[in-house]
Amino acid sequence: MKAIFQSSLIARALSRVGEWYHQGAIAGFFRKIHDAYPDSQFRRVWDRFCASSLPSPATSLYARIMAAFRRGVENLGDITRQSLIYRGCIAVWKPVSTFLGGGVIGRAVRFFGMRGLLLTALAFYLPIDYLLRSVVQIGFLASVWDECLMLVAFGYILWHTAMRRAPLQSRVTPVDAYLMLFVGVAFFLMCAVSPYPSIALDGLRAVVQYLFWFFLVTRLIEDDRDFSIFYGALVVMAIAIGLHGIYQFIVAAPIPASWVSQTEESVRTRVYSITGSPNVMGSLLVLFAPMVAGIAYYSKKTWVKICAIGATGMMCLSIIFTFSKGAWGGLFVAVVIFAAFLDRRLIALMGAGGATALIAIPSIANRITYLFTTDYVEASQRAGRMVRWETGLNLLHESNPWLGFGLGRFGGAVAMQNKIIEESDAFSYFYMDNYYLKTLVEMGYIGLIFFIILLIGLVIWCLRSIGRTKLCETDRSRVLAVSMFAGMMGVLTHCYFENIFEVPYMTAYFWSMGAAVLYLGYFRKRRQN
Repeated sequence: MKAIFQSSLIARALSRVGEWYHQGAIAGFFRKIHDAYPDSQFRRVWDRFCASSLPSPATSLYARIMAAFRRGVENLGDITRQSLIYRGCIAVWKPVSTFLGGGVIGRAVRFFGMRGLLLTALAFYLPIDYLLRSVVQIGFLASVWDECLMLVAFGYILWHTAMRRAPLQSRVTPVDAYLMLFVGVAFFLMCAVSPYPSIALDGLRAVVQYLFWFFLVTRLIEDDRDFSIFYGALVVMAIAIGLHGIYQFIVAAPIPASWVSQTEESVRTRVYSITGSPNVMGSLLVLFAPMVAGIAYYSKKTWVKICAIGATGMMCLSIIFTFSKGAWGGLFVAVVIFAAFLDRRLIALMGAGGATALIAIPSIANRITYLFTTDYVEASQRAGRMVRWETGLNLLHESNPWLGFGLGRFGGAVAMQNKIIEESDAFSYFYMDNYYLKTLVEMGYIGLIFFIILLIGLVIWCLRSIGRTKLCETDRSRVLAVSMFAGMMGVLTHCYFENIFEVPYMTAYFWSMGAAVLYLGYFRKRRQN
């Protein structure tokens, strides 16, 4: 396979492009930076930045509280093991597990383990949710299954800890404290501004519930086996969604007329797969496309590299076919970050690919150039983002700018489901199309400030985790950490143009991947067979 590829026309063409690049001024510029980096001041600052360790019970009040909580859980476990009820349950469970262990389900459970099954279920959040909501259509189950999964994961972690099977190493991170601080601030704002308590409670739940996947995944990924299962399941799910998007573009899946403007009649379709929204699908693929690309840099097998490169290209095409300008911006940021850490040639490749797409698909060029026309400005001021953002800011300053208009009351899904205020020519409900501005309107300057602090804290500790990983012949864990981090930064960029974190699985995926990045830098344990 390798010999065939090396002798092919594609391989020779790529070799020529590589020779041209290495002889050019761009490569020379990057070589000078590479040569100067080892003795630079930036290198010394970066090394000190990445040397920061996680909090320990000796230095952190939060770590001491969590250590005390763990000891309490372990003591309860010791008491439980001595009880008659526990011994009776074990006596009943042993023959049942022996009977079930011989079947397909039993073998799957043994292969994945309980942690692996929970992580796989989380990775397939979107397909499972779509199956329950749109195929099986069991309303009650569709609305509570994700909360049940979260409770099962939490219960397993408690039981695992109580039985003294959890890793001895503490899984406390500074991001935990940032999260708890933001949750506390959100609870305070819910109590301070809640003319409709039930709506405020729903608004709080929508904002903070799925953040807790960070705590759970930090403790569910115990070794490289767990990490590999989670990473692989995410990649399989994302590739399937990307392929479905390509299929929708080929068959020109029907779309509502509101998804394109009158000046964009050349856009024959916008792909959306099972997400139901081209913007959400674009953001989903922006999150995962770098992970697929990372496999091409991580694996040593030629056929895996070829498949990963092909899958990445397919996913990028699917992002283009969503015709989501916010997703395109997110993809640009993700590629730049990925290239800055791993392969700066990708920046030139992205430029060439973008130019090719503009020439080959005129509707892309039309959609981009439309942004710079007076028609776009007039449409945006009439019923687009500009008027929505202006309306939201006016509403904020007419209420309390510091405390906000109230959780769940405007700009998001909860407000759209509970239209308490009567709509008129002067007021109407809509999505803010900017998650940061939506947070500002509902939670005021206080809420936005603490949300930004939370995101900055996550970014800082992810960068430190990346700095602690390795990039060598025997250990290329940095590739995987950078891949996840690049996708996360792409989504944060897209949040400026859409309410991406209003979608539960997007929030769950984002914070779970943040936990996985920290695992690689601070908690990594070699694969256990």
